[in-house]
Amino acid sequence: MTHTLGLNQYGKAESRVVRIVRDTRRHEIRDLTVSTSLRGDFADAHVSGDQAAVLPTDTQKNTAFAYAKLHGVTSAEDYAIALGTRLLEACPAAESAQVKVEEHGWDRIGDHSFVRRGGSVRTAAVTVGRDATHVLSGISGLALLNTTDSEFQGFLKDEFTTLAETGDRVLATSLVARWRHTDVDGVDWNASHEAVTATLLETFAGTYSRALQETLYAMGGAALDAQPGLAEIRFSAPNLHHFLVDFSGFDVDGLSNDGEVFIAADRPYGLIEAQVVRDGVPPADHAWLAVAGFC
Repeated sequence: MTHTLGLNQYGKAESRVVRIVRDTRRHEIRDLTVSTSLRGDFADAHVSGDQAAVLPTDTQKNTAFAYAKLHGVTSAEDYAIALGTRLLEACPAAESAQVKVEEHGWDRIGDHSFVRRGGSVRTAAVTVGRDATHVLSGISGLALLNTTDSEFQGFLKDEFTTLAETGDRVLATSLVARWRHTDVDGVDWNASHEAVTATLLETFAGTYSRALQETLYAMGGAALDAQPGLAEIRFSAPNLHHFLVDFSGFDVDGLSNDGEVFIAADRPYGLIEAQVVRDGVPPADHAWLAVAGFC
């Protein structure tokens, strides 16, 4: 034999789990997209087709729905920890169970009426192992824009550089941020998520930006300073360019464009990614971080 089985995992992707709490006339809703996966000793399933150690992906899906009722959904993280723990218990061959959750927000318009919230999505990626549990909280699709207080100057140039320097530009992005917790016991997941998100927004709005890189570093530092339970935060931020429309070719008296009309270009775009790490915190196992999709 000239080959062996490498890393592998399997699971059920993107189960749409909606939990409605009807204990009172005023209903609550949690709307989740849930993906589960198991990693461990499943070589026989690949090499010889022996499924004796395999917990079916259909069972993983059913467990995700059942635990929305049996455990409840007070937060994406708490639900994911409970679900991952159950899957690990149910599958002895697994070394770890991972649960990824995207939570879609609904705004209340009545006791039992809601309107779907647009924009960002709350995320959680939980890896439950035999010895430890790791939690990544996050947010994706967070659309941010500053109309001024941003520049881009003094950059390296060569014979292919055509970009003009600017001392005043629109800075816009659709941010993905994920933050790693140092501990998972006793965390108020909802309060933590709200606090981190608020810090990111306040820092973006209050930071003069000489580059998107500088803004991300400031946002990450502020989040770690405000939340001692965080080990690190990572960002993936497309630079959503807004180009000033050139009115000089128009034969219209008095028509000028003093930073007021822009073309919003969706691609190609610069993609800025960065990690801000708390000093003295041990590094994470990058194998599980990569599988968790940690930016």
